[in-house]
Amino acid sequence: MAWLTAELNRHIYAYHVMDAPTIPDAEYDRMFRELQDLEAAHPEAASLDSPTSRVGATPIPEFKQVTHTVPMLSLNNGFSPEDVDNFDRRVREGLGVEQVDYNGELKFDGLAVSLRYEDGVFVQAGTRGDGATGEDVTVNIRTIRAIPLRLHGDAVPSVLEVRGEVLMYKADFAKLNQRQRDAGQKEYANPRNAAAGSLRQLDSRITSSRNLSFFSYGIGALEGAAMPESHSALLDWLAALGLPVSKERAVVTGAAGLMDYFTDIGKRRAGLAYEIDGVVYKVDRIEDQRKLGFISRAPRFAMAHKFPAEEALTEVLDIGVQVGRTGAITPVARLAPVFVGGVTIENATLHNESEVRRKDIRIGDTVIVRRAGDVIPEVVAYVPERRPANVREFVMPANCPVCGSAIVRPEDEAVARCSGGWTHCSAQKKGGLMHFVSRRAIDVEGLGDQLIEQLVDKGVIQTAADLYALDQDKLCALDRMATKSAQNVLAALEKSKDTTLARFIYALGIRNVGESTAKALAQHFGNLDALLHAAAFEGGIQLLEVADVGPVVARSIAEFLTDPENAALVAQLRTHLHWKEGAHVMKPTGALAGKTFVLTGTLPTLSRDEAAALIEAAGGKVSGSVSKKTAYVVAGDDAGSKLAKAQELGIAILDEGDLQALLKSSSTEPE
Repeated sequence: MAWLTAELNRHIYAYHVMDAPTIPDAEYDRMFRELQDLEAAHPEAASLDSPTSRVGATPIPEFKQVTHTVPMLSLNNGFSPEDVDNFDRRVREGLGVEQVDYNGELKFDGLAVSLRYEDGVFVQAGTRGDGATGEDVTVNIRTIRAIPLRLHGDAVPSVLEVRGEVLMYKADFAKLNQRQRDAGQKEYANPRNAAAGSLRQLDSRITSSRNLSFFSYGIGALEGAAMPESHSALLDWLAALGLPVSKERAVVTGAAGLMDYFTDIGKRRAGLAYEIDGVVYKVDRIEDQRKLGFISRAPRFAMAHKFPAEEALTEVLDIGVQVGRTGAITPVARLAPVFVGGVTIENATLHNESEVRRKDIRIGDTVIVRRAGDVIPEVVAYVPERRPANVREFVMPANCPVCGSAIVRPEDEAVARCSGGWTHCSAQKKGGLMHFVSRRAIDVEGLGDQLIEQLVDKGVIQTAADLYALDQDKLCALDRMATKSAQNVLAALEKSKDTTLARFIYALGIRNVGESTAKALAQHFGNLDALLHAAAFEGGIQLLEVADVGPVVARSIAEFLTDPENAALVAQLRTHLHWKEGAHVMKPTGALAGKTFVLTGTLPTLSRDEAAALIEAAGGKVSGSVSKKTAYVVAGDDAGSKLAKAQELGIAILDEGDLQALLKSSSTEPE
């Protein structure tokens, strides 16, 4: 669950912020469903930063921010007729009726935006961002000719926030890539990436040249006009106001009607002028939508029904390995080039040696490659009837292909690793440095992967501490690094020196230590010396006192921090980085001081992240599991096994109102 959470959050950032997806949509959906299933089975272990409770990603800093009057939520996905039946059943049960009418519409493959009109005049546009705050793309949106700058008619609302999708038609995408080829520049992988990249240009003239399009599919805020009684009527109203609305929509009844609509659109999908990756179902009556309400990240009244991932057959030419940040050795299938979903695929990850054995993928096999459209596809399975007699099994190399160190696989782990460590293996060194400077770690803006590759390959730096010895001359000596770029990197490094203990711990890249664990360690020990002492004392036994730190994580922390080379690096970094600790640590007092809370279910107004932040700010601790040490369990709708265990142990159960009362009575004072 921790691995899935970290990986999904990484992919969310790559997809929503960088416009550079690192895995296909199908693989992301598979991982997301797996995490949802695991959290349903083990709710006590759900992480507070789980992507199942969030939308999108943090806005990029180059744009001003827009706060959405009404949050832009995501949709729950369905993939099978059973999912559609279950969705219809939940809706009917929630409304207490036998039959429901739905509006079926297309799920566009573009970038979600919100357009704000005041007295009929377009005034602002923002991307989805993290759902609450997005990027201000007003100037670029003005260049999209399909979007009216003034609404039609006389009786326009005083405030209207229109939700919709910016996209690029297939023909315009082909023309753009031809221009990219003619200019000797990199082509876009698919229309979605092209649309997102075009909308987020800092120069609106570039956006204007890309011929983007737009479709409305809903609204956020509305003032000065009555809400239509149905979603279908709402779309008709938006069209009457002059906003583009897709004609490929229909009102249908029940699960059978939904499936008929899905099948019809699926047959006509290839002939559409733009890319879609599914359809969207919404309960048609607006009043029924209000009754059904929302869960933390999505409305209960809507569902996205995604098309099956596109697949293709190709041959496995070889199976090599890649070396990750922690030394993980990942088998990679080298494929005969195959065009799938707009991308020519030549490589596909096989995750680990056990996965290769489980799927029985061999060199020379014909395999099914599942399109997920972007960078890293999935090898689904081999085709038995096409297996030749001369196939060869994958053999995990004995030594790291990068540094030559021995590859080892602990008995209790599925992943084999290079034993060289970051000091000897340049692949681990580069991966560790990339993690160290990443946004959620020390956050050195402008110090990207390619720059780190150069710094290491040319011997300019060996450790993260060496980053702070860089100067303009060293940076300008690198390829494609001008004076201004070098100055920006140095300024970002200087800015990064002021950080937090939690960020520093996370940035070290300790195995099994994600953001939440780093935060728990920082809160528990208060300062780095206390953490170092705990790691060195009797094999790190004191680390087990930290919430959510078990034996495996404690061992990883102790081994990392007591390693002489790592200890030397930590000491060097302390001379450059600064954070509040010691006498500046806040000592919690009041009603929540020293109390451990467990959150379960969906609260009426607070997300889990928001509730946890309030508890921690008031001196309390938030744990993912219920134990005898738990003081309170805060339970919302659909609370699961955590609530049952709390009742069994006689632990106090709070609702959101009870929690708010405790929060009001709590306080913090400096030590």
